[in-house]
Amino acid sequence: MTHTDLPEQGVVFWPVGTGDSTTVVVSARHVLQVDLRDMAAADKDGAKVAAVIDRLAETLPKTADGKPYLAVFALTHADKDHCQGFGDLLDSKIVIGEVWATPRMWREFADEEQLMCPDAVRFHEEAERRVAATLQAVDNGVEPASGDRVRIIGYDFDVDDYSYSGLPDKYLSIPGQAITMIDGDDVADRFEAFIHAPFKDDCAESRNDTSLAMQITLRDQQSSTEGYLMLFGDLAYTTIKKIFNYSSARRPERLRWDVMLAAHHCSKKVMYPIGDSGEEFKRDILDDFEKYARSEACVVASSLPFPDSDKPSANPPHVKARDRYEEIAPSGVLCTGEYPNADAPRPIVFGLVAHEGLRLVPVEAAITEAKSASGSGWRSGGGLLAALGATVAVGTAAAVVGQRRGLDDVESAVKQARGADAAPATAVGFGR
Repeated sequence: MTHTDLPEQGVVFWPVGTGDSTTVVVSARHVLQVDLRDMAAADKDGAKVAAVIDRLAETLPKTADGKPYLAVFALTHADKDHCQGFGDLLDSKIVIGEVWATPRMWREFADEEQLMCPDAVRFHEEAERRVAATLQAVDNGVEPASGDRVRIIGYDFDVDDYSYSGLPDKYLSIPGQAITMIDGDDVADRFEAFIHAPFKDDCAESRNDTSLAMQITLRDQQSSTEGYLMLFGDLAYTTIKKIFNYSSARRPERLRWDVMLAAHHCSKKVMYPIGDSGEEFKRDILDDFEKYARSEACVVASSLPFPDSDKPSANPPHVKARDRYEEIAPSGVLCTGEYPNADAPRPIVFGLVAHEGLRLVPVEAAITEAKSASGSGWRSGGGLLAALGATVAVGTAAAVVGQRRGLDDVESAVKQARGADAAPATAVGFGR
């Protein structure tokens, strides 16, 4: 069977309806999960959504005693479509080394009028447990163990009211800082998460407006290649524009992107905020996106398939937003609910390619890699891509042609750079 080489680091966007589940593969040992939507519907015949927890359990690296190991789980904010199934994740055999949380969780938990879904409550309880374990470790003069680690990202004016106020600075991050530690390991040679938000002035704003926003950089030192992923949670125009206004003058390199997850599941509120006269188109934010987009940049909408047209007051995804993104993204927009087609959606996978950046791994490549891996007993980080490819029927690849938005240009660019049958310059497989 023909073997297609794949980059060793990358990003996976799971089809989970209108919600977020993003997996970042840093190395064979280090995998970061940003948000989770794992629904009961995934267990039904003909499901069009992924059983994310099951797939992670099958493919994550293993601990010494054979348990699947997730280095970090990061929650952008506590909406159900970003944390659904977290309780099941905790109850599964997966070991979570470290949790990243924002201060908004504590503010909401203290507000009796603020409703939180059961999985958000489970997340908060787990974060509280880890804060207590970390404080105990500090008192004992030792580092917290993997499985007890926590990082709080952001500000809150009322910090003294919350349990995490006693944490040393090394367990706290704020906008303008970069994270290069994952579950106690220094991975600066392969990974960096630069924090853009939540801002201090927004700490008491709505849940969406306090979302964790970050630029994730994946690095391949052998080729001096970097790939950039932008994540904005459910932020809207005002906060995203604030991010660009602040960073463009001080650190423009922190705004580069190869892949951008469209904020709030491709909501039009990113570029059509509500003003005194209703929706107001803001060209300036699109200019910002376009200015910092790299040569083959692609926008991903984590959502159900787009409707034919937007209806008044409809929830995202919004066709209006997709159309604007397609105007500024060199490689267009991919939707998790439509890739490679709406009848059989599959995970969207980007790999770090030497001398290029993050590039789409075509469905066909995942198929051949999965078949080769299944015959070789390939495990560790490579198993993640293999499992993704194994879910794709061979006949699906042919059905992709002519049905993708913004996909063909990406594949063409990769083929031109590599040669039709050439292997990438980086080592093969997710992880070494």
